Amino acid sequence: MKVDLLLGLQWGDEGKGKIVDVLTKNYDIIARFQGGPNAGHTLEFDGIKHVLHTIPSGIFHEESMNLIGNGVVIDPVIFEKEIEKLKPFNINFSKNLCISRKAHLILPTHRLLDAASELSKGKSKIGSTLKGIGPTYMDKTGRNGIRIGDIELPEFLKKYRKLANKHETMIKSYNVDLQYNLAELEEDFFSAIENIKSIPFIDSENYIFNELDNNKNILAEGAQGSLLDIDFGTYPFVTSSNTTAAGACTGLGVPPNKIKDVFGIFKAYTTRVGSGPFPTELFDDNAKRMSKVGNEFGATTGRPRRCGWLDLVALKYAVKVNGVTKLMMMKGDVLSGFKNIKICTSYDYNGEKINHFPFSVDSKKIKPIYTEFKGWDEDISKIKKESSFPKTFMDYVSYIENELQVPIAIISVGPDRTQTIIR
Repeated sequence: MKVDLLLGLQWGDEGKGKIVDVLTKNYDIIARFQGGPNAGHTLEFDGIKHVLHTIPSGIFHEESMNLIGNGVVIDPVIFEKEIEKLKPFNINFSKNLCISRKAHLILPTHRLLDAASELSKGKSKIGSTLKGIGPTYMDKTGRNGIRIGDIELPEFLKKYRKLANKHETMIKSYNVDLQYNLAELEEDFFSAIENIKSIPFIDSENYIFNELDNNKNILAEGAQGSLLDIDFGTYPFVTSSNTTAAGACTGLGVPPNKIKDVFGIFKAYTTRVGSGPFPTELFDDNAKRMSKVGNEFGATTGRPRRCGWLDLVALKYAVKVNGVTKLMMMKGDVLSGFKNIKICTSYDYNGEKINHFPFSVDSKKIKPIYTEFKGWDEDISKIKKESSFPKTFMDYVSYIENELQVPIAIISVGPDRTQTIIR
């Protein structure tokens, strides 16, 4: 019937997992369309916090199917651990989860290549999660990759050995001190391969075609954020996949004319994990407060997130690139207690005022130009209806809406699924 997209509009960590969980009751299928275990989608309910890396965030709803699409790269070892953590919750994985045969596998040597590459860059490293994502996508575009469907073929082991041997030669060429025991890593890998066979492998694009013909609703779940897109992000400090709306078409086989709504998720401020430009980054007490109150640590890496004011220039750019039709604002509660709050509304770019996101957002070239707002003291984390919000908070929300010309349909005021106001 329709496909709606849900994706992040910043540098990831916007809270996509929670919103997918909240919206799942409206959909028959939740489908991940790109990325891999570098994603960390956090859901919290009934006093329990769950972090998903590869499995779609609708997995706790037994009436919904969860599809790992062809655009995703899968590490069987991490996937197995993810399944193990979810087993106490009595999820019927063989019924509620399936994997595209065209999804690519992350081999142990992909992770080793990732580590060797980062070591060789020294101070110029890009801040990789070292999950082997980049090397796997490189093999995919280089037409060397191994896919989930290959597991079912008799030549799988031969194909694996050929690629792993090639990787070891490449690792040596980096000339770095990387210690590893491949035999040990392979033992875990092939054990996990046997376990992943318990999940149905499907021809996912055909499955989606049939389900749309049967009037089923699909929510495509993105990973990372738009500013990490391989084409439209802050290159080279980006991920290796298309995190924008276009990635859903190639990552699932969905034609553009089947897409209806595009839900864009953003934080009321801005964060970034790892290296790369960040025009509104703060280094003062405001940043420390955002980090502490917002618990700003990477769900996958555990690394502290860099914090700064909301960057409306970058947000407008992401809204336009994705064709966003509805916005979801997360973590407004974190800004409670700030006397004054700022929003970056334009850049001073080499002495010239600009309102667009330029080719280079190097901090040496860009200075953010801010509009200041009066803050709010009230704790809004327990608010259940929009009319109870402080006026200063709603002024902040209204300003963002007016500037972006897209309605904010959901306001999140805490990590739990109950702390969600649908407008």
